[in-house]
Amino acid sequence: MKKMQFSVSMCVYGKDNPEHFQQALQSVFNQTLPPDEVVLVIDGPIPSTTESVIKLFEVQNNLNVIKLHKNVGHGNARKIGLENCTYPYVAIMDADDISVPERFEKQIACFAKDDQLSIVGGFAKNFVGDIGNIVSIHTRPTEDVDIKIFMRKRCPFSQVTVMFKKNDVINAGGYIDWFCAEDYYLWIRMYQKGFKFKNIPECLVYVRCGEDQYRRRGGWRYFKSEARLQGYMLRYKIIGFSLYLYNVGIRFVVQVLLPNRIRGYVYKTFARKAVE
Repeated sequence: MKKMQFSVSMCVYGKDNPEHFQQALQSVFNQTLPPDEVVLVIDGPIPSTTESVIKLFEVQNNLNVIKLHKNVGHGNARKIGLENCTYPYVAIMDADDISVPERFEKQIACFAKDDQLSIVGGFAKNFVGDIGNIVSIHTRPTEDVDIKIFMRKRCPFSQVTVMFKKNDVINAGGYIDWFCAEDYYLWIRMYQKGFKFKNIPECLVYVRCGEDQYRRRGGWRYFKSEARLQGYMLRYKIIGFSLYLYNVGIRFVVQVLLPNRIRGYVYKTFARKAVE
């Protein structure tokens, strides 16, 4: 069987913790099926400690570093990263999370088994401090039909777990900047194109979480961004008016009315599978 070549697309920012970034990169290169290429977008100025981490990995011949002098934001940085990926399959990775060693091998096996698939994601374990301190598990429906039903209420993929066909993503318009929801917006447009989805029912990535994460998931700007996305789905008849009102109402309560501490409890209790 012909080898299925793939890229990994990462973005790093000035605020990212250098030690966490090093662990993330290490988890990418220490895979049972290593990537053929890692495209790293430096989105704006970064501290010297982060530069030092990058130099540690520059000995890897397949590390392609793209430095942006000004911060362009998540959606635009993702777009630039994707445009510079060489291979037909692209895995997304964040600069502070940790991929399990078999992640890419399992995702490529899914594409090899079903060539109709456009996206393969998976579950994520959310941790605080170190990966031994799991606080919740980010689950999602696993089969195409269930994923598309789920999409009408919430984002159907954990972005940091996905691998996709580059051409299918480009066919749907690629990454477009949308505050804190560029991924959800992309999956919706891929749904409109009729592409096939899958989530592997296993943990593929350990994701750092904490008060900062819950703070980012709240506030008026975050709410308005998500409300606009619900409006997009209403306009294109992906959801009806009653579901639109429900979705926007829930988001207003959680993202605007609740304080961070209670919002964190809601996310861990209702939006994630609790760890027993």
